[in-house]
Amino acid sequence: MNIIFGPVNSRRFGKSLGVDLSPGKKQCNFDCLYCELKSAKVVNNQTEIIEVKEIVSQIEPALNEHKDIDVLTLTANGEPTLYPHLNELIDKINQIKGSVKTLILSNGSTIAKPKIQEALAKLDSVKLSLDCASNECFKKLDRADKSVDLNQIKKGMIAFKNRYRGDLIIEILFVKGINDSKKEIEHLNSFLKELKPARVDIGTIDRPPAFDVKPLSYSELYKISLLFDASLNVSIAAKNTKESAKFSYSKEQILETLKRRPLTKDDINSLFDSNSLNNFKQLKTEGKICSKISGNIEFFTAKSD
Repeated sequence: MNIIFGPVNSRRFGKSLGVDLSPGKKQCNFDCLYCELKSAKVVNNQTEIIEVKEIVSQIEPALNEHKDIDVLTLTANGEPTLYPHLNELIDKINQIKGSVKTLILSNGSTIAKPKIQEALAKLDSVKLSLDCASNECFKKLDRADKSVDLNQIKKGMIAFKNRYRGDLIIEILFVKGINDSKKEIEHLNSFLKELKPARVDIGTIDRPPAFDVKPLSYSELYKISLLFDASLNVSIAAKNTKESAKFSYSKEQILETLKRRPLTKDDINSLFDSNSLNNFKQLKTEGKICSKISGNIEFFTAKSD
């Protein structure tokens, strides 16, 4: 059974080699409306379990074959933290990975559990999903197992952030008409200001979903990004931005925009027309724009007076 997939190029993490902890079937405690996998009964533990030695036996030759890997990414057809030997597996990976960074993509459902926090604290980056910060929205969109409690997830995220020394990244996937209202974004913003993650990735549906739900446009995602507090490093994760209209910004408008929200290179290339790009380059040369790395992504912001 193939556990390893890729490498794939990720704009946010570099060249990634994937490790699927549930390669045989979907094993998840969520049944999200936007999931590209066929709807399945939610579970709170794995019934098909791959032995640690089998996973490691596939990781080692893959790392030897792909010497230029930036990150080893733990994921699953479902939720990877349901894998019962996660702590042991991460210990084994850390023994053989060399300079390669480690990452997990989790729905965040188990983060309140001390054993999960202990395991994830050994990774270089942890990416947790948080599509909704209100119970009504959470139940409608993520359709979690009844044992999963949103308030416990939020408390668990804060507890984990307080002990974690790596990059904690939050991912929000927006679905039209469900979690894209100003009210829901206010709930998310309020919690994220308290959590203070390294980065917040916002995106939308980019693969055919199991249910009849609709994506947002890049322009809609950009407008949503402006609703988040300026202290949050919000990155728009959108694959296809070619349909986005380019905008013309004066130097003053660029600086005002950067004061409201730091922009990534992807944002700039998607939003700015050629004249605006020239203005941006001139502002950098003049020292009026500075950059910072947060959660492996470079953000540009206006230099403080």
